[in-house]
Amino acid sequence: MPKLLIGLGLVVVILTVYTLVDCALADRNRIRGLPRWVWIFVLVLVPVIGPLLWLFVGRGRAGGAGGRTTRSLAPDDDPEFLQGLKRESQQQERIRQMEQELADLDKPDPRTGGTPGPGGAPGFNPQQPDPGEGEQPDRRDV
Repeated sequence: MPKLLIGLGLVVVILTVYTLVDCALADRNRIRGLPRWVWIFVLVLVPVIGPLLWLFVGRGRAGGAGGRTTRSLAPDDDPEFLQGLKRESQQQERIRQMEQELADLDKPDPRTGGTPGPGGAPGFNPQQPDPGEGEQPDRRDV
């Protein structure tokens, strides 16, 4: 009989130590029912019933708060993914519009009849002589 009491006492001590460590290290979202410090007092002051209460009532599931688990969404159901697609399509549209504007700048200007020059400057015609051409360069006595 004394061996049985020593064995049961050892099981109670091991269970109490396990539940104390589990309670102390558990995430705040996993603790149900009472605050952490109250659970620790219950575990220490009520030797057999306290650890059993912690295991069956106080300790929540590891999946999330209150035992709720989050499930992953398919890409077409995920609002963040869909918003990213919308932003990307808007950005592509802006790029297309800017490229079109740049292409329009490279077209000849019908008002002046000239072809655009570097940077799409209207009125630049490489066939027309420069107004400064034909003049003598500035010579300085050295």
